[in-house]
Amino acid sequence: MSLLATPDECAARGRAARREVPRRALSQWLPASDRPDPVDVLEAQAASRVPELVPLRYQRMLTSRFAFFRGAAAIMAGDLASIPQTGITVQLCGDAHLSNFGGFGTPERTLVFSLNDFDETLPGPWEWDLARLAASVEVSGRELGYRRAVRQDNVAATVRVYREAMRTFATMRHLDLWYTRLDADQIQQLLFARGDKQAVRTFEKTTAKAHAKDSMRAMNKLTREVDGSLRIVGDPPLIVPVEDLVDGNTQEIEDWVRRILRGYARSLRSDRRALLARHRYVHLARKVVGVGSVGTRAWVVLLLGRDGADPLFLQVKEAQASVLEPYVGKARQRNHGQRVVEGQWLMQAASDIFLGWMRAEGIDGKARDFYVRQLWDWKVSAELETMRPAAVHSYGELCGWTLARAHARTGDAMAIGSYLGSGDKFDRSMVTFAEVYADQNEHDYTALEAAAREGRITVAPDPVARTDVVVAPS
Repeated sequence: MSLLATPDECAARGRAARREVPRRALSQWLPASDRPDPVDVLEAQAASRVPELVPLRYQRMLTSRFAFFRGAAAIMAGDLASIPQTGITVQLCGDAHLSNFGGFGTPERTLVFSLNDFDETLPGPWEWDLARLAASVEVSGRELGYRRAVRQDNVAATVRVYREAMRTFATMRHLDLWYTRLDADQIQQLLFARGDKQAVRTFEKTTAKAHAKDSMRAMNKLTREVDGSLRIVGDPPLIVPVEDLVDGNTQEIEDWVRRILRGYARSLRSDRRALLARHRYVHLARKVVGVGSVGTRAWVVLLLGRDGADPLFLQVKEAQASVLEPYVGKARQRNHGQRVVEGQWLMQAASDIFLGWMRAEGIDGKARDFYVRQLWDWKVSAELETMRPAAVHSYGELCGWTLARAHARTGDAMAIGSYLGSGDKFDRSMVTFAEVYADQNEHDYTALEAAAREGRITVAPDPVARTDVVVAPS
């Protein structure tokens, strides 16, 4: 149905979807009899990644069950495809777990809260993103040692806020919805209203940390002067300067990156292209990022403007096919970097002024897609491992509201709101699904452990390994 349908037609569509796919049906997931081996799914992904970094990816995924969940988007995509679908499509994040939300700076220099990872974005069924978010609340709660009742309450709160927000967004003018966003001041006011003084203090520290996280901070942390020139400091295997790479000579790689930057500049708006042109290339390093992304090709590029006190750090990250593609079809964009960027533009409250894309042939002769953004621009994520149950409850609500806003901007909010309804039946279904899927996640984690123990996969030590979440009293 067209997004230009009348409100009555959209509401009718939601009610029809509810008859076709009852809300309780979304809670009744069971692993398919022909469900692929989860290790095979991960190994298939590894085939297109930097070989020497794949063992590091496995190490990070084995750090905890929540870390495994973060890296297992491809596994869950196949599982979600086995659930009956409502047929109501939105732009999906594709990997909407708790750690893929966070704060960042807008071009107007306001700190906002939104989704912050779009590597898997594609149009698809809205319920897939919400199911992954709900499951992440349950999985993280188990790692934190929360009681079952606490976990259920946190999942229910996340889904309830999504449902209520979606029904509110369905009543808004499109322009008002487009301008709606959640900034730091609004979050602080919510915490004050709840009277949680500890949460307020933690939030104030977090916002201060975010404001300090910019290119100047990156320069102080990541570089040093060598023979009168700034150089990115190596910390292998996490950061490897271009001159220390073994798969090509330095000049060849640096020339390649310069070509990438020229191609990328063409994807920028003209004013931002002009701003980029005022910076010159200085140095380059390969950088390991995230959990699920480990092994994809990612670079940090240092550029300077007026002088050594005018740095710009860009992250150049490979964009591969979305894990959703086998189930929802190929992207309309021919370039996966463009797919990521355009999905981010659609879903995010505001976007980095240097967000862009390109395709480039690597020094190995293979063409690959990339997207580019600033390395640090007030970016901050929640430290789940330090959160009390009440804080996770509030954080889940923020994520639920944010996901609803992203979906409402790109899909039929009236139909989704009509499907969800005003009661808590859908919320309870998602609580059940989250528990069932968290059980499956534990089985899959155990399978990866066994594969490592039996030598089926190679696991490398991570010099900065830590548990993503630790046991805390509930």
